[in-house]
Formats: sequence, structure tokens, C-alpha cells
Amino acid sequence: MKSTDYWKRYKKYLYVNENLGLMIDISRMNFSDAFMKKMEPHAQKAFDDMQKLEAGAIANPDEGRMVGHYWLRNPYLAPNREIKSEITDTLSAIKEFSHDIHTGKIVSEKGKTFKNVLVIGIGGSALGPQFAAAAVGSPHDPMAVYFFDNTDPDGMDFVLGQIGNDLGQTLSLVISKSGSTLETRNGMLEAKRAYEEMGLNFARHAVAVTGKDSKLDKIATADGWLKRFPMWDWVGGRTSETSAVGLLPAALQGLDIDSILRGARQCDEATRTRTTMENPSAILALMWHYATKGKGAKDMVILPYKDRLHLFTKYLQQLIMESLGKEKDLVGKIVNQGITVYGNKGSTDQHAYIQQLRDGVNNFFVTFVEVLRDREGESMAVEGDFTTGDYLSAFALGTRAALTGSGRESMTITIDKIDAFSLGVLIALYERAVGLYASMININAYHQPGVEAGKKAAGAVVTLQQTALNHLITNKGKAFTADETASAIGAEGETELVFKTLLRISHNPDRKIEIIRDKTLTGSWFQYIG
Repeated sequence: MKSTDYWKRYKKYLYVNENLGLMIDISRMNFSDAFMKKMEPHAQKAFDDMQKLEAGAIANPDEGRMVGHYWLRNPYLAPNREIKSEITDTLSAIKEFSHDIHTGKIVSEKGKTFKNVLVIGIGGSALGPQFAAAAVGSPHDPMAVYFFDNTDPDGMDFVLGQIGNDLGQTLSLVISKSGSTLETRNGMLEAKRAYEEMGLNFARHAVAVTGKDSKLDKIATADGWLKRFPMWDWVGGRTSETSAVGLLPAALQGLDIDSILRGARQCDEATRTRTTMENPSAILALMWHYATKGKGAKDMVILPYKDRLHLFTKYLQQLIMESLGKEKDLVGKIVNQGITVYGNKGSTDQHAYIQQLRDGVNNFFVTFVEVLRDREGESMAVEGDFTTGDYLSAFALGTRAALTGSGRESMTITIDKIDAFSLGVLIALYERAVGLYASMININAYHQPGVEAGKKAAGAVVTLQQTALNHLITNKGKAFTADETASAIGAEGETELVFKTLLRISHNPDRKIEIIRDKTLTGSWFQYIG
């Protein structure tokens, strides 16, 4: 295609919304007008489904639940007064609590002002807050934010080492809808021990964000935690950034949560239009359908050319892959749907995997994310009149051109600048696109049976490990191979798991399990030496 033809296609398909500070360029996706015409009935059906969802229909049929994350930024859309009041009351409580923390009305156990926030959560209870903190936080924020987002003990030690002696001025937010998420429970217990080792009462530094009457809710009530904020069953973890899950840590950090909500609300409004090519989320959903043939045939590579958006890909991985990665469609047919998402920030990728994207297997499509405002303040020239921001843009445009030249398809999302408003726009843009695309391929975007299956399997491993340990402890001083241990506990079919768990435990001296090496590792013996 000639450069003049690219320009014509760019002008024809460029979406511009000045109120949102948003542009979407799909000109480098090689769809035809016939594709758009064919997909129009599917788009209209998706609009119908979205309208019903926002009105309070049971949009998650597997769990019999409404799906209401759009109400969070416009409570007047909520289907009843009770939900509307819960949303508005919670937002007011978040603002009041944050103000009281910042002004010293609420202080630590030792009477000192809180200056850190430790967010304890996983998945949707951590990714959104992490993304927001990185995207629009600053060194001047009233509180620094840290995260326990895994059950990795060394990782938690690292975070606690960063906080250091300031733990006594650190507010811990424990976020779990059910209150039984093991990773979050473990993080809470590790944090509690760290406070106690410094002679501090964890409850005097703790806040819960959880479901009503959950295990966590009951613990927080019984122990007298500082505050409890609600999570509702009509908000999924991966779409919870505009609920207390995301707004509370953001407000404590000092981010402008009203602007986040305003950006999301205005983007929601823009994506309610039924004119397909004037609906930015519908445009994204259609491009996903085109690129992947509606079956996940290609991967989605997200390339944000802005350091502050380095967690955007990670955030989108959960939102898109957990929502769209489904075995069955809404009528029970096995479809094995999903779109793989990966990426890294530009121009870091010029030195990472762009080589393969340009010259390797063509099994992907790219979404470039660019920001027009380079920085607040002036930029110096580093070569001639070129600034560092000019180079960043040149690398983005050059990579786009190089990929096009190799027959690789891409689209570009452009925002005016990085701030709280644009953060809300991006969150809403992709939440809506996921919902529309799911409707187009007839799947339930709002449940996660695979995640639940993984939790159950992990629980079985925990039980097996404890049984194997009990066998060794009971037979203290005697050594057993994994085969012998599995046989003794009636788990012959799980010998590999027995071996792997005992091998790991034997490398942690405090567990008192010793490994006696055989010439082959798998033939080694294990014994309890406590």
C-alpha cells in the first residue's frame, strides 16, 4: 500500500473524542468494509446485552448475579435505591476516612500520623490499585503505597524491609471479597506477625475491604479493626478498580478519585452509543474479533510507550484473559475461547522482542498506547531540537511502520496525557470492550471457573503435604523415600507431588525436614529431625 493510501485509510477510520482526550487508530488493521457490515448485527446484539446488564439483568447466569461495575461511577444507573445508597455512602466514607488519616484525626497505635499504606490482596484486589499507583502517583503523595500481592515469603520480607522501622506508621488494607482467599489470608498473617514483633497491635493499624459477613469481615469486627469497607457480589475483582478496592488505596495515596470516576463515567457514556464506529469500546471489540477470527487465533500485544503505563499490560492480562478465557459458551458448547495478552513498555521493546514481532511467526496483533504530553514542564534538547520525548515518539512510530512493512497488523490508542481522568477513561474503555466482545462470541465474561478449579487443586496439595509431614513427624528419625511416603499415606498416585513438596520443605531449615541424597535425586530419603 502506498503512503498516500495509508493516509486516506487513517483519516477514514480514526476515532477522535476530544472530551475524553482519546483517539483510536485502526487503519493498520487490514479489515474490509464487508467485515464491518457482517459484524454489525453482532455489534447491535452486544449493545442490547450491555443495556440489559446496566439495567440490572442477571448478566452472570452461572452465579445468578447482576454485574454492576458501571454503576460505581454513576450510581443513578443502579437498579434500586439500596444499591445506589451503598455506592454513594461508601464513596463518602472513603473520602472521610482518607481525610481523617491525612489530617491526623485517626492515628497509629503510638499516636503517630500514618505515612504508608500496605495493600494486602491478589489478582483484582491488587492489580488495579498497583496500576493506578504507578500511573498517576507522585513523590509528593501524602502516603507511600506498598503491596503484598502474593504468598511468597521472600517477597513479603522484601516489602517489609522497604518499610523498615516505619511499620508503626503503616496502615494495612486487607482486601478480599470472600475473606477466604488463601494468598491474602497468608499476607495478613505475615503482616500481623511483623507488627507484633515490633510490639504493635495489628488491629490498630488494619482496615478490611470485604464482603458482608465474610470470614475477614468477622475477624475485623471481632478484633476491632479501624474500619471496614464493603465489596459487593455484583462487582468482580477484575472490574473493581472504581469500587472501594481501588478507590480506597488511591484516596489514601492522595490520588484524585473524583477525576478517576469522572473519566470512567464519561467513557461509559461515550460507549453507550449504538453507532458502532462512534463507540470506542465497540471499535476495539470488533478489531479483536477481526484479528483473532473470533476464536483467539492471534495474541494481543500491548505496547504502552510511557513508563507510567508499565503495569497496564499486567492489568489487562487479568481483565481480558480471565474474562474471555472460557471453555464453554452460554449454551454449554465447548468453545475454548480466549485471547492471550502480553507486552512491555516502549521503547524497551526495541531491545527485547520487537525482533520476533517483525521477523518471526505472525501470530499476534499489536496495540500501541501513546501519550501526547511528554511531561509537566519543559524538556531539554538532547540532539539538535530533539527531546527525549521526541525520541520516544519516533521509536513508537518507527516500530509501527516496521511492523506494517512486514505485514504485521496494529492499532494505536492515543491519550492526551497521563492523569487521574485519563486513567479512568482507559479502565472504562477496556472494561466495556471486554463486555461487548464477550457478547459477540456468546460467552460469560463475568465468572472464572478455571480460577476456582485452581484454588481447589491447591487446597488438595496443602492437604497432601500436611499428611506427608505428619507421617515423617510421627516416625521421627526414620528416613523415607517419596515412594515409601506416598505408599504409607495411601497416595501412590500422587508420588510426584509428595516428592516435590518434601524437596522444597527440605531446603528450608526451620521446617526440620532433612534430605539424604541418593545417587538419583528422586530416590532420596526424607526424615524429620526436629
